[in-house]
Amino acid sequence: MADIHVINPNSNPAVTARLDAALGAFRLGDGPSIRCTTLAEGPFGIESQKDVEEVTLPLRRLVEADNAADAFVIACFSDPGLHVCREATRRPVFGINACGILTALGRGDRFGVIAIQAAPVARHQRYLREMGLTARFAGERPLGISVAETASGENTFARMATVGRELVEQDGADVIVLGCAGMARHRRALEQALGVPVIDPTQAAVTMAIGAVQAGLL
Repeated sequence: MADIHVINPNSNPAVTARLDAALGAFRLGDGPSIRCTTLAEGPFGIESQKDVEEVTLPLRRLVEADNAADAFVIACFSDPGLHVCREATRRPVFGINACGILTALGRGDRFGVIAIQAAPVARHQRYLREMGLTARFAGERPLGISVAETASGENTFARMATVGRELVEQDGADVIVLGCAGMARHRRALEQALGVPVIDPTQAAVTMAIGAVQAGLL
């Protein structure tokens, strides 16, 4: 059976558990297995450029040493180590930021992003400019919470609903992308609350990984 390895680059097992649960519907009897792991060397939350840079080489080593996986997904919205990991293997490596945004473009005209904090917004927008997608970008608004709180905080959903509504009503977004893997458990409820498509980027990346594996693509 083919195998997809989903890597959480932070060392918070609660985030890994949440994204693992969000991928339950993608584990089909005749489809590839999906295993989620935590990068032990990573920070508790990837919230700065320093955090992004620090996990790059550990991610590469993990990918390079894993001969069982047929595809990899880096489950962090900053897509850390994406290019250096692709350099380390012939198997496909997907970053959830790029996959989430590309999926959003297929569901709406202008997408908005819910970020965890204000600091990563500039980094995310730089990535959008590199992809040439700013014309379809409605905006990005932060929750003002930590990565850990997105996975287990009691008031996370209420804050996400408020920020999501601002992106839709004030910024003109007609599709929302969740800007952190730890937000996965709130996707369905948030979509119902906002009345627009809400994309969980880890689910989007795994969907692309399944397609690549099933098609036999390298």
